[in-house]
Amino acid sequence: MKIRNTVLALIAAAGISSAPAQDQIVIDGSTTVGPIGKAFAEYFMQHHPGINVVVSESGSGNGARGIVNNSIDIGMMSRFMRETEFKACADNGVMPVAHVVALDGLPILVHPSNPVSDLTVEQVRKIYTGEIRNWRELGGPNMAIVFVSRDTNSGTYETFNNVVMQGETIHGSCEYVGSNGAVRQRVQTTPAAIGYAGLGFVDETVKALRINGVMPSEATVITGDYPVARALYMFTNKYPEMGTPLYRFMTLHLTPEGEEIVKSIGFVPVTQYGF
Repeated sequence: MKIRNTVLALIAAAGISSAPAQDQIVIDGSTTVGPIGKAFAEYFMQHHPGINVVVSESGSGNGARGIVNNSIDIGMMSRFMRETEFKACADNGVMPVAHVVALDGLPILVHPSNPVSDLTVEQVRKIYTGEIRNWRELGGPNMAIVFVSRDTNSGTYETFNNVVMQGETIHGSCEYVGSNGAVRQRVQTTPAAIGYAGLGFVDETVKALRINGVMPSEATVITGDYPVARALYMFTNKYPEMGTPLYRFMTLHLTPEGEEIVKSIGFVPVTQYGF
């Protein structure tokens, strides 16, 4: 008995619970990863009726902050954690672990009536710096370009800023919105608009452009041919203990059921690879 108590004390000191009591999983973060989180939550609660999964979507930055503060179980992020966020975790005694739950392209979207169908990364960058201001300059109609961006707290914005803008500043006339759905809504109702969102937000109400001659799709993301792509993450504090509800939730994306959920939403399962 003394030996068992000593082992349990050592386990507790290491921050690992021997028999965790967990009847709720709290998730917050990226609006891009949000549809995956919500679909996983619905599936998980159907198969684990004693567990309540609560999903909020307030941006990747808030997902990171929730992990830093240890106020949530899972932080959804459409970008990797920054060095400052890792340091804040360490300062708070938190050990962040990244789980890649899906892959995603970042389609550049225009209104379906826009005849422009192919741009380069450089042309998109020049639109957002304000150097190209009219669709006429790109072979389209004589319309001033309305360019829309995600808010700067967004991981989607950070991917676009790193891959497309490459250190250049977005022009002050850019419109900023708080979600991928809001980008799509602005583009679908504005013939002169251009924006960007996750692969799962492309539907018949908007038109995705070829970028550098490549259409965004599951296949071109898998092969790495589409130039604006990224991984989608869920972060936890430490790796979940095997057998716990959190462990089962965080390995769902590796199962056939999880793979189908990811594909049905429009993203690319991490279990698929291009050769």
